[in-house]
Amino acid sequence: MPTITYVCQTWTLNKQLCHKLQTAQRAMERKMLSIKLKDRIPTVEIRKKDPVIDVVHYIQRQKWRWAGHIAREKDNRWTKRCSEWQSRSGRRDRGRPEARWMNHIRRAAGPQWQRKA
Repeated sequence: MPTITYVCQTWTLNKQLCHKLQTAQRAMERKMLSIKLKDRIPTVEIRKKDPVIDVVHYIQRQKWRWAGHIAREKDNRWTKRCSEWQSRSGRRDRGRPEARWMNHIRRAAGPQWQRKA
């Protein structure tokens, strides 16, 4: 788990990344248990044999731990400044803005996320 989720606290999760991580985790579990895909054993059965935490759930938990760490900082450190930084480059690119780390936290906890963290 630590290898696949290195520095996961700062990732911006989207559906595509979640799917890739879950696919990689399932492939690793099958390899550890010497199960081939053509054996057609469902993931639920594999999880019963080897109860491993889901990688996306682990990443979300780590993200909340990091958010709590940032919220508790009293002085103006670079980690807090970087997480609250807004780009002021003038013109924006066309289309929807890219998701940021803070968007997931705010969507889950609201604008007063620092109190909950």
